[in-house]
Amino acid sequence: MKGNSLKTRLLIGFVLVIAALSILIALLGAYIIKEDIIERTERQVLHDLRAAWLVYTTELEKIRQSFKLVSFNEPLDKLQEKMGLHYLERVGIADKNDVPSEIVRAVFDKGAEYVGTRIISNPELVKLNHRLKETTSIKIKPTPKAIPTGKLELRGVMAKEYAMPIFDGNGNVKEVIYGGRIINRDYSLVDRIKTIVFGDEMYDSKPVGTVTVFQGDTRISTNVLDEQADRAVGTRVSAEVYEQVIGRGQTWHDRAFVVTHWYKTAYEPIRDINNNVIGMLYVGILEKQFDDMALGIIVLFMGIIMTVSVLAVILAYILARGMTRPLTNMLGATRKISEGNLGYRVSIPTGVMEFDELAHEFNDMSEKLDEREKSLRVTNEKLIAANKSYVELIGFVAHELKGILASAVMNVYSLKEGMLGLINFKQQKAIESVARNLDYLTATVRKFLNLGVIERGQLEAHKKPINLNKDVFTPSLDALATIASKKNIQITNRIPDDLDVSADGDLMQIVANNLLSNAMKYSYTDGRVTISGAATNGVCTVEVFNESEPISEENVQKLFKRFSRLDNDQTRKEKGTGLGLYITQQIIREHGGEIWVEPRENGNAFIFKIERNG
Repeated sequence: MKGNSLKTRLLIGFVLVIAALSILIALLGAYIIKEDIIERTERQVLHDLRAAWLVYTTELEKIRQSFKLVSFNEPLDKLQEKMGLHYLERVGIADKNDVPSEIVRAVFDKGAEYVGTRIISNPELVKLNHRLKETTSIKIKPTPKAIPTGKLELRGVMAKEYAMPIFDGNGNVKEVIYGGRIINRDYSLVDRIKTIVFGDEMYDSKPVGTVTVFQGDTRISTNVLDEQADRAVGTRVSAEVYEQVIGRGQTWHDRAFVVTHWYKTAYEPIRDINNNVIGMLYVGILEKQFDDMALGIIVLFMGIIMTVSVLAVILAYILARGMTRPLTNMLGATRKISEGNLGYRVSIPTGVMEFDELAHEFNDMSEKLDEREKSLRVTNEKLIAANKSYVELIGFVAHELKGILASAVMNVYSLKEGMLGLINFKQQKAIESVARNLDYLTATVRKFLNLGVIERGQLEAHKKPINLNKDVFTPSLDALATIASKKNIQITNRIPDDLDVSADGDLMQIVANNLLSNAMKYSYTDGRVTISGAATNGVCTVEVFNESEPISEENVQKLFKRFSRLDNDQTRKEKGTGLGLYITQQIIREHGGEIWVEPRENGNAFIFKIERNG
């Protein structure tokens, strides 16, 4: 697989460093945004909630102060209007138990003034002021993420109420005067809190800060706007907030989806004088402005990072190019040398000390390679001439020996068979020994003749249709029957009678003779030799197996080398030239096939493959 260039690697390295720095800067920017903007905003929301509570309690105190500044000798309806109250009532001690207000009952019981927030039921509201029911009625609107409800209209209203005792001459409470303001749809309270806490700042047509008073989970007074830009009265708080603030009576401080947008919010329970949670006070700061601010900072950071990155990449490219140009020149010089232009030199002044030294060493190497090439050329010419003489000598000697041996073999076998007269037992033994040596010498000469053909590159396969069993292996088995008989070797021929191939019959006969003679020579006495063959997908496979000592993995590599013989107890008993398997391999390759050995548990299998119609 082709690798990357050095210049590319350098650029990638620079880019990775720049990317790592960019990520660190981006993380730093995110940390700054989180610490300096988001967390500061979250702290600000809690501070704003405390400020809202201060305004809320101030509103309660204003009602109390209004009671201190008037004389109750005037009619209550005129005092109510003067004091800016929605209702003002007087109740005697006799009606104490009929009063729904827990604040009034507390004044009767404790003999002290009370101010607080309470829920007024619809029947009581009608009794106090029937017009209030119409102006303060709130229909509940479907709200995402709120607790499911079947209510269509809010029951009752929430009121800020003050009650003061009137004592008789004995210091006992004889009556209580109480009054208050309904919070439902009274926007002056939330708008005053918003103005004091947040001002009138707007962002994207939305108020930056919002305030809401909840009765239970329903907005009864708010400056949060819905999708129609109306006050979101009647919408409800999310189930998550409801559970924590109303359910558990705890403050909620987190981001929340308020009607249409996300806000940084804080919710705190509103309790009556008996410490029961009856509603919530909420303040929120629009999150979008901080998101946009954070986005702006991130864009600024990224712009700076991208600008610096582009400049850094350009600088990295210039540096990488300056560093790789001498190496590129060196690479071109190596190509020149590989193309045969030995002695090629490169320019030394590169501007970099290490590259100058490398160029100097390269030129020195190139000069020495040129000298060595000239020396090798002379030596190679001598070797070619020597090899030619060697091949010619092999062919000449083998050819001369072939004729002499043919005559000697014929005469020796004539003597052995008694054709030239009777011979005694000792003479018979001597002649048989001479015959064996002549047979070995004849086989050796034949192998050297074959080697000479191979060495001269004259090995050619003249292919024609032949039958591997009938034309090749059966004749070889017949010729080697004497060897098999002497060692009592059991031969099994499993080559199919119809295994026809397109091959050179004479060359394949050499293959068969070499494989079978080796199998018999190196097989155990009383051993077994099995020849098998098969044809699959146009390929003919032949296996010659003999029972013998399995060849070690180390020796397997030596088998098909020229003049190579294995060194073990069995091979030392048999004569050999180390040429048989080499010649066999060359013949198989000339047929486009392959040959190999497979050592097995109780012997060795020599296997070759050739194409049937090759």
